[in-house]
Amino acid sequence: MSSTSTSSSKPKGKAAPLTDQEIQQTYIRLQNELQTLAGKIGELESEADEHTLVLTSLEEVLAKEPDRTCFRLIGGVLVERTVKDVVPQLKTNRDGIKRVIANLAEQYKNGEKEFDDFKKEHGIRPVAAQ
Repeated sequence: MSSTSTSSSKPKGKAAPLTDQEIQQTYIRLQNELQTLAGKIGELESEADEHTLVLTSLEEVLAKEPDRTCFRLIGGVLVERTVKDVVPQLKTNRDGIKRVIANLAEQYKNGEKEFDDFKKEHGIRPVAAQ
């Protein structure tokens, strides 16, 4: 028996070659996953910016009147707190959001690489607009 591989053998132990329809479905799925991640990253960046804006305002109050009353919406319920209680919570939330953004950005980067590899593997090139 010969151990030479032929062009009809499966590449690198992968499954059978994909049909054109499977390639198209995978392409669309990968593209949609990247769009979803990008959208979520954008939402979270806006939320982090809002936290930063609120913190900027509250830190001025914190320096002058730490016991001043403020209101915070938590799970749809408006609660009364003091500025000195709210500021650390907002910082923690903002930092958590930024960590999630970093995690999603890493997932996006990996997904983009997978998408690029898939396009190269299947010879997919964008059609130039005319």
